[in-house]
Amino acid sequence: MSRYRPPRRRGSPYITPQGEAVLRAELHQLWKVERPQVTDVVHEAAKNGDRSENGDYIYGKRRLREIDSRVRFLSKRLEELNVVDRIPADTEKVFFGAWVTLEDEAGTERCYRIVGPDEFDLAAGKLSMDSPLARSLLGKRLDDEVSLHSPGGEQHYVIAAVDYSDPAARAT
Repeated sequence: MSRYRPPRRRGSPYITPQGEAVLRAELHQLWKVERPQVTDVVHEAAKNGDRSENGDYIYGKRRLREIDSRVRFLSKRLEELNVVDRIPADTEKVFFGAWVTLEDEAGTERCYRIVGPDEFDLAAGKLSMDSPLARSLLGKRLDDEVSLHSPGGEQHYVIAAVDYSDPAARAT
């Protein structure tokens, strides 16, 4: 069995200003804080002599490779991302960055924000624009019905609200 993995399709190159800030903070943390600390640990461990059985050296070098890989990815990804920081003219239509409240057939409401693939987090209500649900929502209007084919069967939702400001900020 070979180790070859076919290249994955890149996610959409869009991100919210908050998502970009999180990625830049992670890049800064890794490059300016964590990497110098790990480098110092590896340097001190290398002074001890035999590196083949030196856990600090072995695991430090492994962590350095992980950090360097992530820094390389973040640097390249941040260069190609487009920050979407403006509200569309038609605020009743679902576009990138919208907070969408969906109501299912049972009357249960769920609120999601359509974000880029680099910042999605279902627990926080952030839905990747590349996901099947978000793709079916994009371009729809308030009170439109959306059908989603899932392994559990077809699900139907009605768009109950579309907003471009954070609902948590409005509630306070």
